[in-house]
Amino acid sequence: MAEEKGVKLLDFCSNPFGQQCRIALAEKGVEYECLELNLSDRSELLLKLNPVYKRTPALFHDGKTVRESLVIVEYIDEVWHGKSSILPSDPYERAKARFWADYVNQQFFECGTRLWRKKGKALQEAKEEFIQILKALEAELGDKKYFGGDAFGLVDIALVPFTSWFYSYETLAGFSVEQESSKLVAWAKRCLERESVAKSLHDPKSIYEFVEYLRKMYGVE
Repeated sequence: MAEEKGVKLLDFCSNPFGQQCRIALAEKGVEYECLELNLSDRSELLLKLNPVYKRTPALFHDGKTVRESLVIVEYIDEVWHGKSSILPSDPYERAKARFWADYVNQQFFECGTRLWRKKGKALQEAKEEFIQILKALEAELGDKKYFGGDAFGLVDIALVPFTSWFYSYETLAGFSVEQESSKLVAWAKRCLERESVAKSLHDPKSIYEFVEYLRKMYGVE
């Protein structure tokens, strides 16, 4: 097993991308130190660890820095390989998992952001698009326990932090995730039964308070 000395995660508390990394570390049983930043913090440490994007999360391990959440999750899977794998062993299934995890980090996140940043027609358009994204993910999940079948893996880790944001999306955009995608809601409840997920996610009401802070900061209200 890889040396765990000096494992640090640079993150801020409500960051779903950082939570992806926290879940992966917990799944692998890795002890680490979390360096918390404020949302607006651009400290010297952040600029040093991620000078290109200047954002969290960033993983510091054994004198080296790994950046971007899905890259970090794959790094964790490869370095601490003593426990069950996060990515499938089959090349095709691995490629498919990477595709859907990227879909979450790009399409799902971007559209979800518009649900709390937009108003009027733009909000309605974002809601309709978001519902289609939910349905696409639900179709990929199908009747499986997790996106990878019986194994909790990369796509689950990518998506489950955003389930804490469902309450905010629903409240601000006026729809029900469960009515649109009941299988995804059932999947989210199964994921929350895992200790790695339960201890990494924030309460939906606290996320809503954070979103209200963001809306004021961006002048949405």
